[in-house]
Amino acid sequence: MTSSVDRDVAEDQAAQRLLTALQTRTACTPVRDLIGPTDLPAAYRVQERLTAGRVAGGAQIVGRKIGLTSAAVQEQMGVDQPDFGVLFDDMAYTGDEVVPMDRLLQPKAEAEVAFVLKKDLADGPLDIEQIRDAVDYGVAALEVCDSRIDGWDIAFADTVADNASSGVYVLGSDRKTLDEFAPVEVGMRMLINGEEVSTGNGAACLGDPLNAVAWLAKAARDFGEPLRAGQVILSGALGPMRPIESGDEVTVEITGLGTVVAKFSEGNAHE
Repeated sequence: MTSSVDRDVAEDQAAQRLLTALQTRTACTPVRDLIGPTDLPAAYRVQERLTAGRVAGGAQIVGRKIGLTSAAVQEQMGVDQPDFGVLFDDMAYTGDEVVPMDRLLQPKAEAEVAFVLKKDLADGPLDIEQIRDAVDYGVAALEVCDSRIDGWDIAFADTVADNASSGVYVLGSDRKTLDEFAPVEVGMRMLINGEEVSTGNGAACLGDPLNAVAWLAKAARDFGEPLRAGQVILSGALGPMRPIESGDEVTVEITGLGTVVAKFSEGNAHE
C-alpha cells in the first residue's frame, strides 16, 4: 500500500517533470509511471501544483478549458468523462498578433465555442438553466492544444496533470448572447493555409457546448475552485484537431459566431 508520503513525493516529481518541460521547452516522458495512468485525483493534484507555481510566478487565472468532450476520444483514452485545465492570462492572443512558435512544443489546433461568464457558478443546481443565465456571450474560438509529453504519448492522467494539454487560444471578435445563437446548432469549418482540414458541429461537444459548461461548473466546484464571473470558458472541440507547423495560418469559421484567424511565426516549434 502506497503511503501518503510516497504519494506526495511521486506527485511532486510528476509536477517537476512537467514544469521543467514547460520551462526548457523540451518535451518529457509521460508522468503515468509516477501517478498511474488513470488516477484522476492524483492527476488533478499534480495540475494544482503546476497552477500554484504559475500563480506564484505572477500568472493570472482567466478561465478554464474543457477537454475530451468527444465520445470517440473518451473511448480511445479509456475514460467516461471530460477533463479540464486552467487558462492563464499569457495564453490569450488576438487575431492581430502572430503566435510565437517558440513557446509551443507540439501544437495542434481545434475549433470551439468559447463563453464568457457574467455570473459566478458556485452555488445552486448548476443545471442548464443556471448555465444559460450565467453566460454573458459566446464567441468563436481557436484553441491550440499542446503537450509537454513527448510524441503526445498520453494516458488520461498524463493529459490531466499537464493542464489538460493546454497551449494558447484566440477568441473571435463577434460576440453573441444565447438569445442570438444556439450553441448546439452551430456548424464549424477549420482551414490551414486555406485548405479545409476539419469540420464539425455543436452536437459533437457533449451533445451541446452548454452541457460541457454544466459539467465543468460541477467539476470545478467539486475541486474547490468554482467558475467565476468574467472568466473565459473554452467548451471543447467541435471537430478533430490538426497539427500546426511554423508559418501556418489557421482560420476557424463557426456559423452564427463568425471567423477567427491565428497566424503562427516561422521558427522552431520544438518537434
